[in-house]
Amino acid sequence: MGENMYHSGLPFEDEIGLVAAESYQTVSKDELHQPKYRDCAQAAHVVIYADTNAPVIRVFNPRAAVYMQLRFDGHMGFPGGMVDAKESPEDAVNRELVEESGLGPGQVHVTEDDLLVVHHSPSKRLILHLFVKKVSLDLFCEIEGRTLGCIEWADEVMGIVRVPLYTMADGYRGLPAFLASSFIGNSKEQLILFLKEKNILTKDEIQKALEARPLVLTSKPNNDL
Repeated sequence: MGENMYHSGLPFEDEIGLVAAESYQTVSKDELHQPKYRDCAQAAHVVIYADTNAPVIRVFNPRAAVYMQLRFDGHMGFPGGMVDAKESPEDAVNRELVEESGLGPGQVHVTEDDLLVVHHSPSKRLILHLFVKKVSLDLFCEIEGRTLGCIEWADEVMGIVRVPLYTMADGYRGLPAFLASSFIGNSKEQLILFLKEKNILTKDEIQKALEARPLVLTSKPNNDL
């Protein structure tokens, strides 16, 4: 995080995450110049991913390697954070990658062309920029390893997660179970949008994963008692 954690009267960033996902609205880049958005706080996050077809436990096709983090508040999220004064969203997310993923400056460089979507929370007067950056699998694995030694490790970042993009035989374990995790803000919706837009999963595959429920095993009565 940058030194300035308070923006336009907003509380500390962990409170920002309490905004319900459905309160976020999609905004075009052109709309951001409108007066109603000028005084909004801004945050920027990035989805880091790589192509891979290496099977998980020799059975399941992972489709891709997608990097997420377990945050200090117990929620899943993407690397990133608040945009400080005089920073662009790209500057902010590049700074956060160094702090939260242990990368050297410029090792992964996010640009304006990597922007996927912008969301607005009217209740928090908050703008969220989501970027997507594809890297090689070797670099992806290096990022996973470097995170363990990053500045924010065991402070803001409590763990790293490679999203399981497959569903196991019971119809629930794998991606459906992962989507039942706790996500910060609208990061779950950001993940789903990314998977659709990059054609990693189909709309039907995602919907099926969202609707899946765990099997409930019932024990047979012991008639010998």
